[in-house]
Amino acid sequence: MKKTTEPKQDSMQLPAKVAAQGRRRRKDARPSEIIDAALEVFAEHGFGAARVEEVARRAGVSKGTVFVYFANKEELFRAVARSILATHLSLLPAPSAEFAPPLAEFVPALLRKVAATAGSQAPAMVRLLIAEGSRFPDLAQVWHDEVVSKVLALVTRAIEQGQQRGEVRAGDPLLYAISIIGPMLAGTLFREVLGNTGARMPDLHELAVQHAGVVLKGMLTETGG
Repeated sequence: MKKTTEPKQDSMQLPAKVAAQGRRRRKDARPSEIIDAALEVFAEHGFGAARVEEVARRAGVSKGTVFVYFANKEELFRAVARSILATHLSLLPAPSAEFAPPLAEFVPALLRKVAATAGSQAPAMVRLLIAEGSRFPDLAQVWHDEVVSKVLALVTRAIEQGQQRGEVRAGDPLLYAISIIGPMLAGTLFREVLGNTGARMPDLHELAVQHAGVVLKGMLTETGG
């Protein structure tokens, strides 16, 4: 009886497959690597002085590869803004139609998350907008559309739900949202702009706790408190 022999796998095929898979993984990772590099370059040099060549160098790709994924520097900035938004929104306690936490819980949790994430590059990007917003008005529009409006919408929705439950006093929900977020932004910018002056810097975690108590005392009804 003849022995049946299984076909031998070409010893050259396996390394080739592994190499191909590695290239695919590398290609899939490139956009995020480029965005991370761009965030660093924008924060360090400003939008006007940022060079795509430097972004490419830090990302370990060619300048042409950057333009494969992003049409121009403005589109790259928009991608950076979206990346920051995705990171921060994923950490925020978002209300939903099924479950809306009481404002007495939502606001302290929100401010703790803001304080915890303030060590990222987002404050430097805000400083960049303040410094260059008048020269590049499109940057402010991108930041508003991709970050500010969405964060404020999340907080405004929580305020509206609190008002519907009778927890929050009458008032403009958007203004309430700004009054909640504003002092944390101010504290972050204080540290970012004046950090090298020798002045005492606000501890953002302490600020979050103190500000939550102050703002809730002014916003909440007896039912909400």
